[in-house]
Order: sequence, then C-alpha cells, then structure tokens
Amino acid sequence: MSVELKKENKSIIADKAYAFAVQIISVYKELKKDNEFVLPKQILRSGTSIGANVNEAISAVSKKDFVFKLGISLKEARETKYWLNLLKDSDFISQETFIKSNKDCEELIKILSSIILTTKQRYLNNSYL
Repeated sequence: MSVELKKENKSIIADKAYAFAVQIISVYKELKKDNEFVLPKQILRSGTSIGANVNEAISAVSKKDFVFKLGISLKEARETKYWLNLLKDSDFISQETFIKSNKDCEELIKILSSIILTTKQRYLNNSYL
C-alpha cells in the first residue's frame, strides 16, 4: 500500500473522496428540486465514483491494479470538474457552490495524480507495474 494513501491505517484520500461524494449528493439534490434530470445524474455518477474507485484501489491485488483503479478515480474527478464547470456556466449552480465544489475537486485531482505518479516511480524500476 502506498504511504501517501494510508496514514495510521486511515486513508486520507478515501476520506476526502467520501466527503466530496456527500457534497456532490447535496448538489444533486438541489438540482433535482429544479426538475432538472440529465445533468444531476451525470455529476452524481462521476462525483460519487471517485471514492468508490479509491476504495477499490485500497483493496487492489497488485500495484498495477492499484494504479489502474486510482487512474479511474482520476478520470472521474476530471469528468466531475467538467460537469461542475458546465453547471456553473449554464447557471444551474451558484458561484458559491461552484467555488467550493471545484476547489475540492481540484484537490482530489492533485492528490490522485501525485499518488499515481509516486507509485509508478517507486515501482516501475522494480518491475511491479
């Protein structure tokens, strides 16, 4: 298991991804109140998938599997960022909601990118990947 991923038997990235998923569910609920159906489902799917894939990565059977699952999380985070921008630019969410959610999403992207890069660098030379 990557040192960056676990600290004192607790996953910092899993906790952050879970908190972000809860935040995205709140955004989803607000959008549903306005009888919007398509966009809320898109951001709900991608925003909650980040944490689901992080949790799968924690249980990975190999370093290659670990990096693969985190790669999926990273793709979902980037997709969520896209939906947040689209929702903001089309006036479906407030600037305040966007700023908070986008900041947290960007933080997840940076952390996931860092973990993936570090894991690849550590294990590529040792043929673990």
